[in-house]
Amino acid sequence: MDVSPTVWTVTMALIVGMLLFDYVFHVRRAHEPKLKEAAVWSAIYVGVALLFGLFVLLRWGGRYAGEYYAGYITEKALSVDNLFVFLVIMASFKVPRADQQKVLLFGITFALVARTAFIFIGAAALNAWAWLFYIFGLFLILTAGSLIKGELSGGSHDEGDNVVVRLAKRFIHTTDHYDGDKLFTVHHGKRAMTPMLLVMVAIGGTDILFALDSIPAIFGLTQETYLVFTAVAFSLMGLRQLYFLIDGLLDRLIYLSWGLAIILGFIGVKLVIHALHENTLPFINGGEHVDVVEVTIGTSLSVIVGVLAVTVLASLFSPKGRALRVINGLQTTAEKYVTLPQDAPEEQRLRLAAKAGRYQERLETVPARYRNELVASEKQFRDLLDRARGKHRQYERTGVAPEPEPVPPAEAESVEGERADAQATAGTTTPDPGRGPGGSSPA
Repeated sequence: MDVSPTVWTVTMALIVGMLLFDYVFHVRRAHEPKLKEAAVWSAIYVGVALLFGLFVLLRWGGRYAGEYYAGYITEKALSVDNLFVFLVIMASFKVPRADQQKVLLFGITFALVARTAFIFIGAAALNAWAWLFYIFGLFLILTAGSLIKGELSGGSHDEGDNVVVRLAKRFIHTTDHYDGDKLFTVHHGKRAMTPMLLVMVAIGGTDILFALDSIPAIFGLTQETYLVFTAVAFSLMGLRQLYFLIDGLLDRLIYLSWGLAIILGFIGVKLVIHALHENTLPFINGGEHVDVVEVTIGTSLSVIVGVLAVTVLASLFSPKGRALRVINGLQTTAEKYVTLPQDAPEEQRLRLAAKAGRYQERLETVPARYRNELVASEKQFRDLLDRARGKHRQYERTGVAPEPEPVPPAEAESVEGERADAQATAGTTTPDPGRGPGGSSPA
């Protein structure tokens, strides 16, 4: 595949231009993107990526277009999985909702820079030492096993407390409060680093770890540096808008890690097979290549798309997925009710109460094992529903709208954490959430 310097230059200019457009027109003013805005721009970025695949098809042929699309889909899936971690980090730092897109765009920019460096280093290394395909393949297989082990154990850790953040806190004066979206502020007469910069450092640190999975995976689908770079770059473009578009869907993709584990394991095996085919190690078949049938790019693309489709459908329509939808739906509705302003229309208040009542009826049909597993904190869940029910009873009794109350920070963090990690710690007692705002009181 021959890529001219002109094509490289135009491609780099396009990607840098897209990033600059985001910085100048989207995140300069802090705001939370509405669903329509997120949907439109997500569609635009995905459309650009798909059109670029057609450009590859017309210029270099179907084989390379297939490699690009397989790489793009895989990297996009890995990027969506990264959003879960970003969500956990921003929840742990309590980033204001309006400022989250600026943090996300920084993470995307850092990821692009870090992964570009990994791509060119990896391409040069693979050209010099073909045996690295063995290492990449085994690494992806181990990564797949680690994902499965994590799902089976239900273990988790604080993604926002990585070594980079600890070093920053140790050597730089920091403050616990935000000053708008400023990175530095004055605290007790001294210049201090705000949590806004700390969360960017945390996301930057995790981006480096993400690259260790991402780059071997894409090299397992194509060894063309240009295709690797563009697939990674276009998969990151629009990730900020996608976050706000599927924020409500992220909590439902409970089997995404299983799907990614299968995909990474498959690509790992594919890399090992390719390494055998290109073998130069003297202790394997005397340094000669091993006559094995390599996996075609068409097969790779079919497996990737098929696994992701099954993963999404299973997440949305399995009994556990439906249970999660009911639990989170009831929780979200109760949150909206307790934070309703006093001048909210009566129709809106009654509509939320009725919706909570319907969710409450469906909750009673959820098997106890799913309620134990998916309710992150029984006490917080129960307290939230009790507050919502109490406010609605007060409204029905007096006709006076109750004062709104913000969701306490600890509870908000728990809510975000649950959305980011639907596989909550098992073993809690079965919650008895009572009735929703619009339902009758418990016995």
